[in-house]
Amino acid sequence: MRVKELMTSKVFTVEQQDLIDRAFFLIHYEKIRHLPVVKKGKVIGIVSDRDLYKALGPKNNSNVIEAGVTELHVIPKVVRNIMRRGVLTVTPDTHASEAAAIMADNKVGALPVVNKDNKLVGILSSTDVLRVFSKIDKTNENRDKKHEPQ
Repeated sequence: MRVKELMTSKVFTVEQQDLIDRAFFLIHYEKIRHLPVVKKGKVIGIVSDRDLYKALGPKNNSNVIEAGVTELHVIPKVVRNIMRRGVLTVTPDTHASEAAAIMADNKVGALPVVNKDNKLVGILSSTDVLRVFSKIDKTNENRDKKHEPQ
């Protein structure tokens, strides 16, 4: 099985000069966890929901501490300040098992999928891998039930 059979082709992206509130909007409203950062279609970084929430807060406001209130403050930072560089990528023809091993070994939740020109063509998330594993395992369970002695 190849990455192209599992990946999501509709990928939301941001650019390094975008404000992090754009990244927050995409992650929150599109219900995704990883946003590749692109420059002229090529992946130069990635922002995860964890990176974003770490950058956004919650921050204590010294004017409100006495009231015991913690608020979420959106900081006018750009994506460049919070993105992770040196992103691991795979190609559409990479074996799915190899991609899953890369994700597990490096403790990453998604891999941008790039073509031979290094242009972004999709993203493979741990959810995509788990979805296929679940189907395969379910098929094996059903096969085993048919062969069990009654």
